[in-house]
Amino acid sequence: MARDRGTADEYVRPIRRLLIGILLLCLTGLFILWRIDSPRVERLRAGLVDKFVPSMEWALVPVTKTLGMVENFQSYQRLYEQNQELRNELRQMQAWKEAALQLEQKNAKLLDLNNVRLDPRYTYVTGVVMADSGSPFRQSVLLNVGARDGIVDGWATMDGIGLVGRISGVGQNTARVILLTDSNSRLPVTIQPSGQRAILSGDNSIRPSLDFIETPELVRPGDRVISSGDGGVFPPGILIGQVAKGPDRRLRVILAADYERLDYLRVLRTHESERITDPGGLIVPEDATHPMGAEQAGTGTGAPEASDG
Repeated sequence: MARDRGTADEYVRPIRRLLIGILLLCLTGLFILWRIDSPRVERLRAGLVDKFVPSMEWALVPVTKTLGMVENFQSYQRLYEQNQELRNELRQMQAWKEAALQLEQKNAKLLDLNNVRLDPRYTYVTGVVMADSGSPFRQSVLLNVGARDGIVDGWATMDGIGLVGRISGVGQNTARVILLTDSNSRLPVTIQPSGQRAILSGDNSIRPSLDFIETPELVRPGDRVISSGDGGVFPPGILIGQVAKGPDRRLRVILAADYERLDYLRVLRTHESERITDPGGLIVPEDATHPMGAEQAGTGTGAPEASDG
């Protein structure tokens, strides 16, 4: 076996050397051929290129495919980056859209406040709702207006449509509003068109109940409820809502104010009514109101004087 291997090596080595020599010779001849500057050699080179180069297209297929894959990967990476940029821009646009919707809602509320027609006697101060301290046991909000703005405890507050509550607690820069839905809220109201008087009682629900109605049979669902002004608590004639019958068969009020979006509230400046300390001062003497009585009194006093004379 060792002798056979030695014999094979003796034949292989000369052939390997011969092939390497031929390859070197061909490369050297090709190098010299490509370096010769002659028209004939140039034509020869062109012919060789035309003959052998097109046949090498099959060898370039893997390279072409690899380059295509690299370009596709680069384009995919660019598309991914553009997609991320578009996602970020979409998030920003959604944020701007949300801000625009909030501004639109606030603008609509302010327009509602401006369009509400009130009694010319009442002036108002518009405040922003800073905090909502609503809870299952208390319904109130906090405004950014206070004593510095002339706010007085007990004044009525409303949004763009209806009555919301009253001022209950005034600080230098803030004021607390007790809502009509609070369990401590009691408000005398008038039900139209029947003119029935009742008390709107808050019970920490979105629909306060109507109590102490004079004649409940005259009240129908859908009737308007406005403030009566009794007791001087609230100004009269301010819209509160509509009558509805609750699941408990009690008459309740669907409030006109949007309690879910209390962004701005209008505080009505309520001027104190004139207090009467001497009721008898309202009674005017009869002779001052009846001219015939005054004349008769004058003639009656004049006759005795004539007879005396």
